[in-house]
Amino acid sequence: MLQATAQTGGASEGSTGLQVMSHICPPNFFIHNFTTNNVIIQWFAAGAKRLQPKTAEETHALEDRIKQREEELARHARTFQRSLDAEEKQRQEQIKSERKTLWGQLAEYIPISSGNISVDFTASLNWLPDWASDIPAWWNKVQREINMEPGTLAAEVWEEASNPEVNPEVLWDARVRVSDQLCDEELAYRQNRKKHVKKALAKYLEIPEWTIHEDDIPTIAITGSGGGLRAMVAGAGSLGACKDAGLFDCTTYLVGVSGSCWLLTLYYSIGHRSFKNVVEHLKHRIDTHIAYPPAVMDLISSAPTNKYLLRGLIEKKGFGYASFGLVDVYGLLLAARLLVPKNEVMVHDEDMKLSSQRRYVDNGEQPLSIYTAVRHEIPGLGGDGEKPTELPSDQSISAEEAKQKAKDEAWFEWAEMTCYEFFMEELGAGIPTYALGRKFHNGYNLTRNPEMKIPTLLGMWGSAFCATLSHYYAEVRPMFASFILFKELDKLVRDRNDDLVKVHPIEPAAVPNYVLGMRDRLPNSVAESIHKTEEIQLMDAGMSNNLATYPLLRPGRDVDIVIAFDSSADIKISNWISLTEGYAKQRGIRGWPVGIGWPQEGGENAEAELSKAMESQSHEESGKKLKEAQEQDPAPATDAEERQRRKEHKGLGYLTVWVGTKEERETDKEPPSSKAVEEDWELTKPEAGITIAYFPLIPNEKVPGVDPETSPWMSTWNFEYTEEEVDKTVGLARANFEEGAERMKSVIKAVYERKKRLRKERERSEREKWTAGAEHMS
Repeated sequence: MLQATAQTGGASEGSTGLQVMSHICPPNFFIHNFTTNNVIIQWFAAGAKRLQPKTAEETHALEDRIKQREEELARHARTFQRSLDAEEKQRQEQIKSERKTLWGQLAEYIPISSGNISVDFTASLNWLPDWASDIPAWWNKVQREINMEPGTLAAEVWEEASNPEVNPEVLWDARVRVSDQLCDEELAYRQNRKKHVKKALAKYLEIPEWTIHEDDIPTIAITGSGGGLRAMVAGAGSLGACKDAGLFDCTTYLVGVSGSCWLLTLYYSIGHRSFKNVVEHLKHRIDTHIAYPPAVMDLISSAPTNKYLLRGLIEKKGFGYASFGLVDVYGLLLAARLLVPKNEVMVHDEDMKLSSQRRYVDNGEQPLSIYTAVRHEIPGLGGDGEKPTELPSDQSISAEEAKQKAKDEAWFEWAEMTCYEFFMEELGAGIPTYALGRKFHNGYNLTRNPEMKIPTLLGMWGSAFCATLSHYYAEVRPMFASFILFKELDKLVRDRNDDLVKVHPIEPAAVPNYVLGMRDRLPNSVAESIHKTEEIQLMDAGMSNNLATYPLLRPGRDVDIVIAFDSSADIKISNWISLTEGYAKQRGIRGWPVGIGWPQEGGENAEAELSKAMESQSHEESGKKLKEAQEQDPAPATDAEERQRRKEHKGLGYLTVWVGTKEERETDKEPPSSKAVEEDWELTKPEAGITIAYFPLIPNEKVPGVDPETSPWMSTWNFEYTEEEVDKTVGLARANFEEGAERMKSVIKAVYERKKRLRKERERSEREKWTAGAEHMS
């Protein structure tokens, strides 16, 4: 503290600048400003010399005034401190009350017993397994930990929820971005990624790096399929083989559905960006069923895994930002199996946030992963938990026609999640990923909740059990094909399909509706229910298309080559790769191949599959146009096309390549189906569009005894793989890729050469224009 000592005769030594300040400043002024503004203190202390007394009498008078002021100052200080203490006490009581209210809700959902449960299960119910006797003690332990008492896990998590050292995002505001374009962060990533891909492409194609122009680099994307553990394990084999071949490092995007979303999550977390690590991890973690109680009980009742796994659920229920349901429990079970390493003490909270993947993506070091889910909109039946609305009362149509109209206009709206943004194309709006879980209104967040955690997302991405009854039947239909009464059963179910397609037996996961209050800024085609519901329900994207090709067609992504690894069940009948054609037509996207996919028996055309693409549309007018396009007769096939079609009826091989065209058509007739590419020159045409490289998971004689259709462990509903089954599934996927590895390299080389030639032609044309202009000026 700066001091100004009075040095005149008879003056009492030690009179400080603080005392002088108390003489000339109002007490309240000093209390409010002393601790917050040192500039004021120093200014008064420096001016104290000007107030020094001249005589002893003046000195004594000044000392009396100073003493009075000090006493008055002390009284005001005590009063002010009591006021602060009262305010702080009130604030703490309010926080405590809010916590009790929020946790009271959780207690209602998971009742806390007043005393310990002491039922001897093994004595009274000897048919239960041995581990059942441990349930009472385990359950009581969990109950104590989620009780909002000092020292419990829940209290610790709740305390950390608003701690910026644990969750930095609680300091950041967020707003809704309304645009069809990519977010700035993804645009920056794309630019950075090109530098890494350039080096990888040179190595992969065995050409000098200095000869590669960045504009010639193909934008390559890999999409995986749904299919539970089968898709995850097989995908690890396929992508691992890609990485070993050098192809993975040439890609810009990775897209997943359901099980392939789980795979990408593992790759960027405890897999440490190595598919070999992922495979070894799976061998140790999926040999036990995800719902096996002893394994789950140990992990969620013991440190450090209990906080690691339960943090997201505690935050979600505590903040109350979305309804709590079965999908949350399912996500917890998945996380307990998939996201806990063999050495359980090595768990890391950063692995629980999708936005944390930025540390590997921002500089372009790794491909950008896109995770998917869908919202099911059925006009007339409400959406996202909204009460059903009445069907149109127009007297000109019957009740049956109204129901048919609702069915025809039903669709799935796709949501995509990256480490940068949560975005829904039908809404044309997105929010930062770190803000997923916050409530929004009129484009701005109302709260600063921590980011929604990965376990809930795992459940959402893979919530196939939230499918409609129609989807359930489609999944299990092959199992009943050999039954004597199958045809009668199949006809009965299909006759009722209009009703089954609308019923979700299990409630999907939900996130807060981030576009509430934004009606005037969203497209007119947005469903009316979006403007009325507090939550957006999201489920497994495989209900719409089990191959995540749609996000790759977004404006700005400009994908040249799509490599599709399809591990779907009933792969030939479902024919998921064919559905993207309808999506591309509805959005006016040029370049997607026509009529591709598994050839249908009896000469059925791919156009018959286009009606399924209606799931992805949300605009009635565009839906009518799509329907009209579907109903048009396809162009008559030439003899060559018919021979090609008959050849392809035998089925597809380990790798099939198709290429679309960007050429403008002068007729309204449907273009002929795209033939499988046999020669590389077909990929080098100037008008060539998007190239599709399709790797289906099919039997391979090099891996005997493994058939995705008949091997029992490969069912979508199987949640337990032995080490041997993991090795066999990975081996099949790797063997299939190796069958087409050299062909894949030649495809990429051809697309690269096409882009290179077109760039040079553009540059030559620009030079000629410039030269002609210069000559004209001279």
